Amino acid sequence: MAESNGWLSVGKVVGVQGLQGELRVNPASDFPERFTAPGPRWLRSSKGGAPREIQLKKGRQLPGKSLFVVRFEGIDNRSAAEALVGQELLVSADDRPELAEGEFHLLDLVGLQARLTADGPAIGTVSDLISGGNDLLEVTTADGRKLLIPFVEAIVPEVQLDGGWLLLTPPPGLLEL
Repeated sequence: MAESNGWLSVGKVVGVQGLQGELRVNPASDFPERFTAPGPRWLRSSKGGAPREIQLKKGRQLPGKSLFVVRFEGIDNRSAAEALVGQELLVSADDRPELAEGEFHLLDLVGLQARLTADGPAIGTVSDLISGGNDLLEVTTADGRKLLIPFVEAIVPEVQLDGGWLLLTPPPGLLEL
């Protein structure tokens, strides 16, 4: 999920599903309601420009896959759907679901210092997030190396958003990769 100019990218339209205008979306959000709950969403062309509003009518997750199939108002045939392939699906940056204790909006982690002890010096800064089967933190060290750290509780046991840091307890060898 990337944030820019008041927008959160929650997915990308990657293909057409059938003949009735449904689209396949590869999610970049851990909140399925972004793809299933009707309401306003925005699309932005891969060429950039201002997002345009579109109404999500309905959506569903494909069984056994991370892809969602969505239907937008006014997109009723395959050719209209094909014109949207490659566009980013956006929501307003202030449209953030409430989180339980111990949960984080991943974008809030970018910019945090990575430390090996709570009161120790930073070994680097979280510079990016990589979503896949598991979320990875990209930590850039002072000498410019990029470390990929799995964002799991065993390796990142403490996150102090207010303090601007997170604690790493990496297994042997992880920081040397």
